[in-house]
Amino acid sequence: MTLTKESSYGAFPPPSEESKADMDSSREEEAVPQSVSRTGAVVPKQRAMGRLVMHSMAMFGREFCYAVEAAFVTPVLLSVGLPKNLYSLVWLISPILGFMLQPVVGSASDHCTCSWGRRRPYILGLGLIMLLGMALYLNGDVMISAFIDERSKQRTWAIVITMLGVVLFDFAADFIDGPIKAYLFDVCSHQDKEKGLHYHALLTGLGGALGYLTGAVDWGHTVLGFSLASEFQVIFFFAALVLLICLTVHLYSIPEVPLRYENEETKLLLEVTGSYKYSSIEEELKKSDFKSTCAGIMAGTKSEKSAVVRTEEQRRMTLKSLLKTLLNMPSHYRYLCVSHLFGWMAFLSNMLFFTDFMGQVVYQGSPYAPHNSTLYLTYKAGVEMGCWGLCINAIASSVYSYLQKILLPYLGLKGLYFIGYLLFGLGTGLIGLFPHVHSTLALCSLFGVMSSTLYTVPFQLIAEYHREEETLKLQTGVQAGDYERGKGIDCAALTCMVQLAQIILGVGLGFLVSIAGSAVTVISASTVSLIGCCFVAFRVRYVQ
Repeated sequence: MTLTKESSYGAFPPPSEESKADMDSSREEEAVPQSVSRTGAVVPKQRAMGRLVMHSMAMFGREFCYAVEAAFVTPVLLSVGLPKNLYSLVWLISPILGFMLQPVVGSASDHCTCSWGRRRPYILGLGLIMLLGMALYLNGDVMISAFIDERSKQRTWAIVITMLGVVLFDFAADFIDGPIKAYLFDVCSHQDKEKGLHYHALLTGLGGALGYLTGAVDWGHTVLGFSLASEFQVIFFFAALVLLICLTVHLYSIPEVPLRYENEETKLLLEVTGSYKYSSIEEELKKSDFKSTCAGIMAGTKSEKSAVVRTEEQRRMTLKSLLKTLLNMPSHYRYLCVSHLFGWMAFLSNMLFFTDFMGQVVYQGSPYAPHNSTLYLTYKAGVEMGCWGLCINAIASSVYSYLQKILLPYLGLKGLYFIGYLLFGLGTGLIGLFPHVHSTLALCSLFGVMSSTLYTVPFQLIAEYHREEETLKLQTGVQAGDYERGKGIDCAALTCMVQLAQIILGVGLGFLVSIAGSAVTVISASTVSLIGCCFVAFRVRYVQ
């Protein structure tokens, strides 16, 4: 059933008049943008490819900034004199905060009543925090030098500001993925969700590749390098410009339906290009449950006051009830989260130390040798070659995200999930056994397969689970509002596994590297990935 442009903000006419008006004009109307199912849920219209690409621009900007951080955060921290015993603190604060707060934000966005939509206010806020974090960690020493003259205080405050910037950026960049995915799920049909996730992975890879290439350029000898105070400020200029453009395009890509209009079916905010009338009543009249359908719809037309009260009660959900909701998630959701945790543990254990692995193991250099020695210069050359390997990973991720659309009808989600983990496990294992330059660079393409898999398949499974639940509610006649767990909290729970993986690696992997060296990282990545491969094959549930 669809609503007219004229009546979408008014009250419903009596059912008999509504049916009569519809049957008289149903053949004259155009295709409608959205419809309302018998459960009261809005069925979004099909989105144009351009809209889905615009929606994916947020992932491009996010990954561009991530690549900039990966290339420059260690040199920045070293340049301000951060003590070695504080390195682990920098990398642990953000994932700990994210793991604790991500479900809270996911639940809050599920019940946000902002007129702009449920997800976009959070995406805008987190994007601005990302921008602030980059400004602090790339320009912190320059900012402090402008306000403090005493050198001892300058060093202390530069360390504090830089650490704060890194924590804020990581916190917001990790957080923003959940609302972006939930936004896609809210405004797209099931087929467009799959397309949108593939475009997300495609632009994620392109953004990462461009970010790594931007970091590889020697900006100190360019016009911008001479105009600005340092190379870090040039990088900040490009990163901030890309992030702001991508964020703006993303926020204006697809309009959201405000939650208060979803709660009151008479106030649905529809995207219309002309004057539309009620449709599909004839189909509803043919069904025996038309009476219950009208009753369910009319139940949604209660006073605005009672709807607002219900929304406020949901927004005041306590942390205790939120944890209860997470613990009561169906088992297949929990198994999916565990498999996602295995995947990110394997991926991050390799990526975080890959450039160091290239410098120490592949090139046989040493970061601890004097800076004018052959060993240190060899290590530096290995690190630069590792950056090119990461660029290959990003490009391969984009290419594979396109190939996924072709392979999906033949392999299914289970096949894609299994192959992603298997190829990554075998690739990292071969790199650990045969650490040669050319073979390592060639196998970096398998990192992109894993990256694309982690960004698409688990969220496609979430969409499949929700689609199955909506179908079940349609068959049983349960109202849409009776389902208390929303897409936002499910996406947040899945994204939390990234933070949990960072916490586990921050606590354990650094200790192993200090004992056994960087070679242990690729072996650990291979082992965890192959364990996750078995979990994906035998424990994760796939919708038939």
